[in-house]
Amino acid sequence: SACLILRSTCAWSAGDLEQALSNRTAPPFRADHVGSFLRPTYLLEAREAHFVRKTLSAEQLREVEDRAIAEIVKFQEDVGLKSITDGEFRRTYFHIDFLDQLGGVKTDIPMTFIKPDGSQELAPPVIKVVDQVRHVRNIQRADFEYLKSQVGPGSMPKVTIPSPTMLHFRGGRAGISRQAYPELDPVFYDDVARAYGAELQSLHDAGCRYVQMDDTNLAYLCDEKMREAARQRGDDPNELPHRYAKFINKVVA
Repeated sequence: SACLILRSTCAWSAGDLEQALSNRTAPPFRADHVGSFLRPTYLLEAREAHFVRKTLSAEQLREVEDRAIAEIVKFQEDVGLKSITDGEFRRTYFHIDFLDQLGGVKTDIPMTFIKPDGSQELAPPVIKVVDQVRHVRNIQRADFEYLKSQVGPGSMPKVTIPSPTMLHFRGGRAGISRQAYPELDPVFYDDVARAYGAELQSLHDAGCRYVQMDDTNLAYLCDEKMREAARQRGDDPNELPHRYAKFINKVVA
């Protein structure tokens, strides 16, 4: 989108372009925050009390999250941002908390293991497609509705969701059930696109007009270690960006 804007306004002066972007009331804006915000200490403590010590209920944790989100909304508006996120304060991982709520997706809980030198390391969670992917619940709607209630006039609440490519890249063909999907193209990609489409429709019905899909995989494919890992899974790292572009476009369509 940014490229299209620049191409269509290349005859403008730099000052005119900056002014036009500053006055925009719809995305893309002149400045936009991407990703999560650092969590305040009291939110980190509340998450530990809920997830580790089990001394805080889910309802009590959500109340703490609500407070932290209200504060980060005010921070973003105070610095002049026009698109406002909830800081992803309700998530453990930027992608798993969303993907794990799709029907047919299962996540293996990460485990801590001891390395030969005695140090500890957290094994990354593994996402698997174990059945037909489908939309079984509204995933982000309640979170969006709270965010929307906190955003003032002149600002636009933004929801961030993981790119659908996350369901393929981490495990490749081996991470997707052959029983559910003997062939990936087009059935797997169509099913995921429909599931995402249903979620986007749910958000639209709630008044959401700005969704950001986070795709780290395209950046991973610039790293030779990641490219080799893709080859070991049977994928061509030169072909994947083209396949993923089509995949994302299915969702958007």
